[in-house]
Amino acid sequence: MSLSPLPLGGAAPSATRTPSRSAALALVFGAFVLAGCATEPPPPPAPAIPQYTSPIPASALVGRYGLAAYHRPQDATRTETQARAQCSNPYVITDGPNGGVMMYLADDTKLTEVISKQVPGQPTYIGPAEDPAGGERDRQVISFNGTVLQLKWVDPEIAKRYGIMVYVRCP
Repeated sequence: MSLSPLPLGGAAPSATRTPSRSAALALVFGAFVLAGCATEPPPPPAPAIPQYTSPIPASALVGRYGLAAYHRPQDATRTETQARAQCSNPYVITDGPNGGVMMYLADDTKLTEVISKQVPGQPTYIGPAEDPAGGERDRQVISFNGTVLQLKWVDPEIAKRYGIMVYVRCP
């Protein structure tokens, strides 16, 4: 009678087959992979609202304004006169609930709270606090002297339609 070598692990062959160690590890690993697929990862944290300097305080913007607009720079003086004449039907800027002011965004019939925002060394913008300075819904401040405010929409298509908005504080 000849002796045959024993299989790895030192056990004699049996009628039922047991899984090898590598197969068992593969099953355990597969279970962990499937468990990882079944659970959803936590949602990413909400982006922080950037902190801007605010060169124009909300209190400086609140008031009643005559409003007009121009497309050509040579029309700026005439448009300011036209805006002043609109004080009989003023555009009203009021305090917002969170420290900004309430104004209309382009093509929107509801008031939205906006803030004055500026990244140091960049232009000043007026727009929603959650948008980055210079975002598509913002208006760039061309000039503001406390009485006359000139704004230009950042979005080129909207700027083309609306031109430079001139707000003249009503007496």
